[in-house]
Amino acid sequence: MSEPAPLELLTIGRVSVDLYAEQLNVGVRDVKTFRKSIGGTATNVAVAAARLGRRAAVCTRVGDDEMGEYVRYALTETFGVDARFVATDPTLKTPLAFAVLDPPEDPRIIFYREPRAPDMNLTMEDLDPQVVTDVPILWIAASNLAYEPSRTTMHEILARRGRRTHTVLDLDWRPMFWGSPADATAEIAPLLGQFTMAIGNRTECQIAVGSDDPDDAADRLLAHGLEAVIVKLGGDGVLVADRHGLRQRVAPVPVEVVCGLGAGDAFGGALCHGLLSGWDLATIAHVANAAGAIVAARLMCADDMPTLAEVMAVAGPVPS
Repeated sequence: MSEPAPLELLTIGRVSVDLYAEQLNVGVRDVKTFRKSIGGTATNVAVAAARLGRRAAVCTRVGDDEMGEYVRYALTETFGVDARFVATDPTLKTPLAFAVLDPPEDPRIIFYREPRAPDMNLTMEDLDPQVVTDVPILWIAASNLAYEPSRTTMHEILARRGRRTHTVLDLDWRPMFWGSPADATAEIAPLLGQFTMAIGNRTECQIAVGSDDPDDAADRLLAHGLEAVIVKLGGDGVLVADRHGLRQRVAPVPVEVVCGLGAGDAFGGALCHGLLSGWDLATIAHVANAAGAIVAARLMCADDMPTLAEVMAVAGPVPS
């Protein structure tokens, strides 16, 4: 049997079985039905990139249960994501996440990760060190730094990686994973210099570098030695900046929002596609905005990640 083609993207972070309320603008007590899929930032980015034709894998952990079996099946059979680095925790349950679309543009997520989630227990044994070193894009969610032993594992991964291009930090702020914002800052800020790119919204930039002003946050992030920064501005698009002097706001693609979840992860998957394609940062952001807009106009995250043809139909041609 021939060896599989080398990976182009490895994401590291959480996974969950997601249950989306199918009734909009109602609270939990009035929801009648939920639709099942998989989710979690790192998982969704890998799915988004795979949908665009990239060879993507996710490193995470699931429980030794039927939900964990479903996660593996969905990754490989439904979404075409390599699941070789999805480990099984012998005692913890696969997490659940309920998405209540009240309102749809700013849904509420109810996490079931007690007493702790399997992804909190990631170790180097869950990975192939050579893949960590060689994969063209390594994408790490900052939430991996919130707990041990995952935190120490991220330090080991970054040391092995040696700041190779592209080592991407998804600033991924979820307050329920941390004791306080100060705790998050204390863990994230010292590691910024070990990445080549960071991506996050205004609040996530505030946590990382103490500023939610896009230009100031970009300056502070670049001062840590990052090659490039993307600051998400919601309905105002994104700010892209790099250490060579690029500073540009890239307009959003207007859309009527059906669900506010998943658009950022679709952006991340398209960002990875653009990096692998060798596009300039502004072009990447424009195409990634198109991917995010498509998902924002749909209900689901993983299930509704767009194909490359769909994204390019919205984005238009890019320079060759």
